[in-house]
Amino acid sequence: MNSERWHRRARATGDLLYGVHPIMEALDAGREIERITVQDGLRAEGLAELTAVARQRGIPVKKVPSEWFLRLGQRNHQGVVAAISPIVYQRLEGLLPMIYEWGEDPLLVLLDGVTDVRNLGAIARTAECVGAHGLIVPMTGSASINADTVKTSAGALLHLPVCRVPNTVQTVEYLRNSGLRVVAATEKGGTYYHHADLHGPICLVLGDEEQGIDNRILRLADAEIRIPLHGRVQSLNVSVAAGVILYEMERQRGAARR
Repeated sequence: MNSERWHRRARATGDLLYGVHPIMEALDAGREIERITVQDGLRAEGLAELTAVARQRGIPVKKVPSEWFLRLGQRNHQGVVAAISPIVYQRLEGLLPMIYEWGEDPLLVLLDGVTDVRNLGAIARTAECVGAHGLIVPMTGSASINADTVKTSAGALLHLPVCRVPNTVQTVEYLRNSGLRVVAATEKGGTYYHHADLHGPICLVLGDEEQGIDNRILRLADAEIRIPLHGRVQSLNVSVAAGVILYEMERQRGAARR
């Protein structure tokens, strides 16, 4: 979503908080903040404390030129704006043990650099429908989870646990150490998805359509899979690819349970 649409949507739905003190009060009250935007070079009372608290809680803080704030109109923003998240993020370190305690094999989806809210929402919708246990997104370089994303997900993001992580490479290492196999969906994969073993504890990694998955993650992955493409267009929309692979995972997991 471009910044103008983001501002318009946020004003319409009341998703924004303005000023250091109101944002700090929201943090103290336990409100979930999606991200904080700060005017570059701003010197304001309490800003250092706000920034420290935000980073401690894993909330992205982005500095932008003063021109960015002109789109807010006459709002008394004081050079600081926070976007309220429509969901409550979960801690991966708390979610994963709980899944194992339920006696279930974890099925997680990690998005590496998926920046389109429609793709993120569509993937979340499919993941929730197949019974995935959670969605993992990076703190930076990912689409925001806002009202538009929730709408695109048909409300799935209100039911599917979402974990926001500071480092996807370290997260992949943590998942592998926790007993999950990490499967990367990439057009360079050596195995067709329907020939791969996709049941058991597993995390599916999906990347940006242009940049793909980070090479560091690919080196850690237990398998790289791809979808057969026989037409002239040699790529699928990432949300479509997610649907194809997730339902193969659901089929294999169902067969293993029978």
